[in-house]
Amino acid sequence: MTAIHIRFSPLRIRAGHHAISLLRQHSLSADKVGSLPGAAGGPKAIGLCGLDQAVFGWLAASPRPRELVGASIGSWRFACAMQANPQQALARLAERYTAECYADNVDITGITAQTRLMLQDILGTDGLQAILQHPHYRLSLLLVASHGLLRHETPALLLPGLALCATLNGLGRNLLRHCFSRVICHDARSNLHFAPHDGLPTRLLALSEHNLAAALMGSVAIPGVLHGVSLPGSAAGVYRDGGLLDYHLDLPFVWQDDITLYPHFGPRIVPGWFDKFLPWRQHQPSHHGNTLLLCPSADYLARLPGGKLPDRSDFKRYRGQDKLRQQQWRTACSESQRLGDAWQEWLARGCPLDVVEAL
Repeated sequence: MTAIHIRFSPLRIRAGHHAISLLRQHSLSADKVGSLPGAAGGPKAIGLCGLDQAVFGWLAASPRPRELVGASIGSWRFACAMQANPQQALARLAERYTAECYADNVDITGITAQTRLMLQDILGTDGLQAILQHPHYRLSLLLVASHGLLRHETPALLLPGLALCATLNGLGRNLLRHCFSRVICHDARSNLHFAPHDGLPTRLLALSEHNLAAALMGSVAIPGVLHGVSLPGSAAGVYRDGGLLDYHLDLPFVWQDDITLYPHFGPRIVPGWFDKFLPWRQHQPSHHGNTLLLCPSADYLARLPGGKLPDRSDFKRYRGQDKLRQQQWRTACSESQRLGDAWQEWLARGCPLDVVEAL
């Protein structure tokens, strides 16, 4: 069923000021898209599968160098989009994540082992080489190097360290420099135009066959859920989920007249993970003047099981009811085809601005 056959719009479209100006001059063509951010969000990615498939199918017809910048599950979505058959790989990510179940007594070591196996199942034996050798896409993964108590895995030390981070972040985002350093693990061919200069310490590490698998695991290493990783080629330390600092990638995605196309879970760009508890902490508009953000509409979400996208809390909410959770997640994945249909319909209509909101 295509989006034109339903009474509500599944897709919400928001755009920065320069993106609106560019759309006013010309309808959007794929060759204008130069960057794609991919936010942290765990199982929410399952609910974007159909949109991702439509977006990357559309982009494939206009090959050019493009920066794919991911944090956490955004890294995995983009790794799938870089495979020989991105539609199949994105569907495999959604289904493999949906099928994941945890025993009641599973610990962090067990979850980490299961997650590593999930990554191997999704990308297969040749998936890493496809990323490093992709002719057009340049992947960058956002991680953090942990400082102080956050270098530890034992809850007695890690949890107070996270509490300290939350306190410092409430006082000022720049104080997170005492907790983390940003690490951008990037394709050696990337122009890194999105690299921030925000006062938070930032390191660069070129991706290679020696560190890509570790970086993909580290990009989803939520403290207290998965073990941090070591990164070959970088300083000794414990590297974790980059969403802690760059939750929704509030980075300077402004490069000439290129459009930054942002398939996202929601309408808000939250700078860091701790900021989701601070409604006054907003993204910097200057970072997203060229951004075109696509997300599910409120009407669409209201019709999904539970009235939302899948999320990590569902593992607890449906404990002992894995089949029910899986059924609901598969429904969300199937329904996400409507998001892709709505995107293609908007393009086919010449990208009308009357449905585009200011970002």
